Amino acid sequence: MSPAILLSFLIGYFLLLIIIAFATSKKSSDNSTFFIANRNSKWYLVAFGMIGTALSGVTFISVPGEVGAPAGNQFQYFQFILGNAVGFIVIATVLLPLYYRMNLTSIYGYIEQRLGHYSYKTAASIFLISRTIGSAFRLYLVVIVLQRFIFDSYGIPFWATVLISLLLIWSYTFKGGLKTIIITDTLQTFFLVLSVFLTLYFICSSLGLDIPQTFETIKNSGYSKVFFFEDFLTNSFHFSKAFIGGVFVTIAMTGLDQDLMQKNLSMKTIGEAQKNMFTFTGIFVVLNIFFLSVGALLYIYATKNGIEIPLDHVTGKPRTDFLFPEIALNHLTTVPAIIFMLGLTAATFATTDSALTALTTSFCVDFLQMNKGENQNSAASVNKRHAVHVGFSILMFLVIIIFNAFNDESVVKGIFKVASYTYGPLLGLYSFGLFVRKRGLHDKLVPLICIVSPAICYVLNNNSAALLGGYTFSVELILVNGLITFIGLLLISKKTDQQTKF
Repeated sequence: MSPAILLSFLIGYFLLLIIIAFATSKKSSDNSTFFIANRNSKWYLVAFGMIGTALSGVTFISVPGEVGAPAGNQFQYFQFILGNAVGFIVIATVLLPLYYRMNLTSIYGYIEQRLGHYSYKTAASIFLISRTIGSAFRLYLVVIVLQRFIFDSYGIPFWATVLISLLLIWSYTFKGGLKTIIITDTLQTFFLVLSVFLTLYFICSSLGLDIPQTFETIKNSGYSKVFFFEDFLTNSFHFSKAFIGGVFVTIAMTGLDQDLMQKNLSMKTIGEAQKNMFTFTGIFVVLNIFFLSVGALLYIYATKNGIEIPLDHVTGKPRTDFLFPEIALNHLTTVPAIIFMLGLTAATFATTDSALTALTTSFCVDFLQMNKGENQNSAASVNKRHAVHVGFSILMFLVIIIFNAFNDESVVKGIFKVASYTYGPLLGLYSFGLFVRKRGLHDKLVPLICIVSPAICYVLNNNSAALLGGYTFSVELILVNGLITFIGLLLISKKTDQQTKF
């Protein structure tokens, strides 16, 4: 596939996003529009647009690539997805009603009212760190593909590709914020879903398979095992680990994360927000089945055509993240290659633009207190928000450069590993606030607890085989992290006669 054709396509794609951004922010680009879209979003647009935000390039490339990984992953990721579905239901029925009842702009306002000032700043700081790292991981994935298949041909260095990508995202988010994101993410999700089904069609056509033959081929391929119940102690794919991890990773990374919750808070009523979450959950589960199916077909295609998993330029090892782009861009025809790049770009930039908006919102509201006072939409406040937006773009650039220097595994593993450490304390904080009614905290000690807990988990994870009779942690480590944080908060708690309202 010609790099010039792909580059021309990308330029046209971003011009379309920039036109949409200016059209949606023409009438208003103040802070109320940027933060919560004036609480006037349509639930069906948000539900559809959230698919692109939740899936990202990680799902688009890493999940299919992991299907045939040497560790024998197959469809084990679907166990995690089932846990995700339960987590989304908990968010819709427990957390969303709480956020709407309190009329929050930043969800960490709950922690401020329930636990205190230092707890509030700690929760917001955890989000800023976690989302910056997670979003940088996701953007890194698409940038290395762009670098390998487009920009290397022009001699453009990796850091310049990262910078160009972030400048493009900034250009269509800095004015309209969430109001723009809801429209652009809807468009990008459409491209993502379209690319999944068209990719399936093109691969099946190349293999000479119709629909019944496709299902039968995947079933008999040796890649389709979903449930793993063997070797509970040592198998990181065990159903209980993946399912429980999926539930709590979802509660933490979605329900306690300003990014996806910000979209839910932009609707008029709790009823609309819940309809959004339930609709989103159903689409999310079904689409992941198709992504896993793409993965199985990719490996079947690669075996039939003698295609090896491409090597990483840095480590020299086979990297499953590269198999999908390798086949789509170098072994299929021009149309499938363009469709692939369309889906990858839409998935990843839908995630990153949303994250930059949420990071900016959280910092402006939780640290600069822009939602308080009469001048929240003044010119000075808007200019300050622009500066914060630029600042987080620069920070994400630096994180991606650092990650590129050290990463040697698939991005999907990296994201959930980091999430287990960084989001765990949020689980502990919210659990304490929701379930421990007549106890307050020695608030100034909360930051210490939220640092010690991930540190204990790190030691525990690295020594679990020796300490726990051979047990190997997977994504359920986030639950252990939350539990340690919860116990720590109990130890620094104190009795109070005041019954909490929330």
